[in-house]
Amino acid sequence: MSFDIKPGRIGLFVAMATLSATIAFAETEFTVNGIDVDSAVVDAYIETRTQQPASQADPAARAQWIEELTDLYLLTTQARVKELAADPKIQAQLELQKRGLLAQVAASDFIARNAATDEEILAEYKTQIEQSPDQQFKARHILVEAQSTAVDLIGELKGGADFEELAKANSTGPSGPNGGDLGWFASNQMVKPFADAVAALEDGAYTQAPVQTQFGWHVILREDSRDAEPPTLDAVRDVVKQQVEQQKLQLYLEQLRELNSK
Repeated sequence: MSFDIKPGRIGLFVAMATLSATIAFAETEFTVNGIDVDSAVVDAYIETRTQQPASQADPAARAQWIEELTDLYLLTTQARVKELAADPKIQAQLELQKRGLLAQVAASDFIARNAATDEEILAEYKTQIEQSPDQQFKARHILVEAQSTAVDLIGELKGGADFEELAKANSTGPSGPNGGDLGWFASNQMVKPFADAVAALEDGAYTQAPVQTQFGWHVILREDSRDAEPPTLDAVRDVVKQQVEQQKLQLYLEQLRELNSK
């Protein structure tokens, strides 16, 4: 049973909003062409580049990042840059970058002020358990580009050929070298035509006709099945918490859109 977070703009805002720490006092660390660059800027740069707290950088590493940041200021304080910055396209890009950063900070702030409660996490967990498939399957498959090839492979299976060896020799999918082994999975982890075909089989049986998906044509062997065992709440708490908070942020955005449309 899986607890997957669907990608999207909300998830992106949440994932990228990591630089929200406030520095109360900042001292000038270096000056470039008359512009003082303080420790807050240096810290933010280090955290952006390393995805770690700036305090973890030792003096030698900090000096290296300052040297890199100095080059950035050297390039951007030249007279020619002022002319380039007046270009409407550059101004539009700068505006988008600013709005993107503010959106990240706003999303992070919203979630910090509307964190998922234990009750909300438990409720979402129960909802997902109820909606999750109650069975898991173990299967192999052979993926090929042409329907005719899949038909020929089914003919070979009917003649006594070994499924695993046929998969190794013919499958174009990443599981081919492993004999087409897909391991254990729930139906919601596979595309619908594939999942439906597996569910319709008996254990030990293979599809008597090729199955088409967006990936190509499949010959599928269902090896085994079992009742799904849901993960414990503790095992998926962090994932469920993030899902609840994404839902809250999505609802907040929908409210903002509604207000904006009036």
